[in-house]
Amino acid sequence: MKFIKNYIIISCITLVSLPLFSQTAPFEISIEPINISGLGGIQSYAYGQANGKWLIIGGRLDGLHRRQPWASFDVAGHNNQLLVVDPVSLQKWSAPLTSLPTSIQEQLSSTNMEFYQEGDYLYCIGGYGFSPTENDHTTFDKLTAIKVSDVVNGIINNTTISTFFRQITDTQFQVTGGRLKKINNTYFLLGGQKFIGKYNPMGPNNGPGFVQEYTNAIRKFNLLDDGTNISITHLPSHLDPTNLHRRDYNAEQQILPNGNEGITMFSGVFQQNVDLPFLNSVTVDDNNYTVNNTFQQYYNHYHCPVLPIYSEQENEMHSVFFGGIAQFYDNAGTLVQDDNVPFVNTIARVTRDNSGNMAEYKLPVEMPSLLGAGAEFIPNLNFPHFNNEVFKLDSVSTDNVLIGYIYGGISSSQPNIFFINDGTQSSANNQIFKVLIKKPTVLSVDDLNESSTNNLNLKIYPNPNDGILKVAFNLKEVEDVKLIIYDLNGKIIDQTTLTNLSIGSNFYEKEITKLINGSVYFISIETSNTKTTHKLVVKR
Repeated sequence: MKFIKNYIIISCITLVSLPLFSQTAPFEISIEPINISGLGGIQSYAYGQANGKWLIIGGRLDGLHRRQPWASFDVAGHNNQLLVVDPVSLQKWSAPLTSLPTSIQEQLSSTNMEFYQEGDYLYCIGGYGFSPTENDHTTFDKLTAIKVSDVVNGIINNTTISTFFRQITDTQFQVTGGRLKKINNTYFLLGGQKFIGKYNPMGPNNGPGFVQEYTNAIRKFNLLDDGTNISITHLPSHLDPTNLHRRDYNAEQQILPNGNEGITMFSGVFQQNVDLPFLNSVTVDDNNYTVNNTFQQYYNHYHCPVLPIYSEQENEMHSVFFGGIAQFYDNAGTLVQDDNVPFVNTIARVTRDNSGNMAEYKLPVEMPSLLGAGAEFIPNLNFPHFNNEVFKLDSVSTDNVLIGYIYGGISSSQPNIFFINDGTQSSANNQIFKVLIKKPTVLSVDDLNESSTNNLNLKIYPNPNDGILKVAFNLKEVEDVKLIIYDLNGKIIDQTTLTNLSIGSNFYEKEITKLINGSVYFISIETSNTKTTHKLVVKR
């Protein structure tokens, strides 16, 4: 759910000219569409699987939510069916939720639930949707346990399924847009928010008001389930309003450099002081969490399908992101910044090396259109994997092997539709893609996004610019910085050396009288060991 804070977004487009360096890829990815007759589109759903068949629960049947409160997240777009999909036999079955108790029906027709499958049980937490009981949109304070194999068989055979659902109430689970993961025996409910009332982009105190409360937390708990009773033991949470203020993002199981299981929280929205995605990440282990500000993720910011795969031989963890929504995208080798945060087709990987250093790489393959937001990567669990379902890269062969599927999500007709959206510019996607993997050839290369590791975090504003130049950047140590402006022919227009700047955020402002209206210039920030260059458009 792309909920906007209660103030106006300042929209700008910055073109960032940054070098992309090719690196031999650790594997090759390809995607192959398959079609199931009569399969509908769906996005932002929960899923479980049993015996190769998927159980799809909740989500939306329409595209990007509209801005008008009366039209946004309307009941007509609720998924009030349970769907079973067999991607091998290309068959699908469905059953209505009406045989279930009202409270279960309401939660399981919501969107953006957190979910996790443990053995044969799928646990669904929270979710946002309309509650006829409360006569309002709400975030549900429920955990529902679903016995996947029995529900799948019941739907296929048209037999009773109501006994395979159990539900408990817990205010700690009143969360939507977060992620539910597990490390060893402990569950982690990461980020998310409580949203009550109708969505309204003008804020909580205009028109139909609403409540929006980010958890700002990593909530931890143990769960005991004997098949009849569910017992929850809440553990101390991590609370961090600055770094954990995230929702609608990707949090993925990992193998950490020490060989232990972990989780990485990638990007997400919104930063506390600006309606833009986070670029940094958070590494979570079984005891604590660490904010990683030495790495910046540019290509995939909202929730999208993610493939996690780890090489024991190299001690490298790879996470592959498929499309979605992002503040940045690549255009013929130029990294383009669009603060309207558009739909993108980028497929990129983030790699953590054996020392814990992370970097981002753009893959040569792309999504076939503006797809991925609100879709899921559904793993092929016949492929070798660790206990936390991270795949084993060292088991990849030279032939294409099925490692999983991508299903659903939002299909957008153009990158930026939020402010013009009348419900026709996007739809819930019904396409399934096989995701295939194989060992790389000598010609297999991925492009390193150098900006992901240089830590300068250069920002130019406003852009387009009227000649009053403002720049912001970050330094890891006290040093001198050279700022150079030059035109498209490489001629230096202005040059300044800023001396003895401090660690952390730095700002510089200057009026540049030599800039010609309508022209494009390059602005370069250079330190003793790092350089980054952005494009500047002058428009008076």
